Amino acid sequence: MLVLTRRPGEAIHIGDGIVVTILDVDAKSCRVGIQAPPSVAVYREEVYRRIQEENRRAATAAPPSLEAMAGLFRQNDSSTSTEDPA
Repeated sequence: MLVLTRRPGEAIHIGDGIVVTILDVDAKSCRVGIQAPPSVAVYREEVYRRIQEENRRAATAAPPSLEAMAGLFRQNDSSTSTEDPA
């Protein structure tokens, strides 16, 4: 891990497209601004961990059975009938 000391208003460049700027520092926290291209996702750690956990759950969830999926198609077919009721 690279550890740097920065003052408010100073920045760190990561590669060609990411700039991390220290906005404010007080006794208990600091405010950080991050400029990144739209193709780069930037998340707080707790949000990133939740996303990863949801992805793991989705990857291990049992896929629906073919029979259950066929039932959905049959249900949709009967509800979109174009026959004239008269």
